[in-house]
Amino acid sequence: MIQQGQTLPSATLSELTKDGMVNHDTNALFADKKVVLFAVPGAFTPTCSESHLPGFIVLADQIKAKGVDEIICVSVNDAFVMQAWGETQNADEIMMLADGDASFTKALGLEMDTATFGGIRSQRYAMIIENGVVTQLNVEAPKTFEVSSAEAILTAL
Repeated sequence: MIQQGQTLPSATLSELTKDGMVNHDTNALFADKKVVLFAVPGAFTPTCSESHLPGFIVLADQIKAKGVDEIICVSVNDAFVMQAWGETQNADEIMMLADGDASFTKALGLEMDTATFGGIRSQRYAMIIENGVVTQLNVEAPKTFEVSSAEAILTAL
């Protein structure tokens, strides 16, 4: 698993924008920026939709006021699902990115096999990244939601 002080792996994350599909190279995406990235096991799932994403939506201005350039939500879903989920949640301040084949999640070492639920998915986590380097990593224990919340990240900033 990736550790604090390590550089993020090179990967491609997808985003469906009003102008069409955009593929983001992680090297460019995180270069020269301070970013909060959080990952969820699945879009539209209960904890993700009721607590995790909404917390970052509510606290986006406060997080950005701490010098954060971008708040990114990643899930092992496709870009169409991530875009639709962002719209239903009014996540205008959050970049909703898809890791469709889980390659980014696997490169981080943060994948989990959910079997018949959805196969390979991401563990729930949040990290602070500065110029591509992980400076804070909060990974949730299975079936918990505490250390990766927007409130926990705001405190860490």
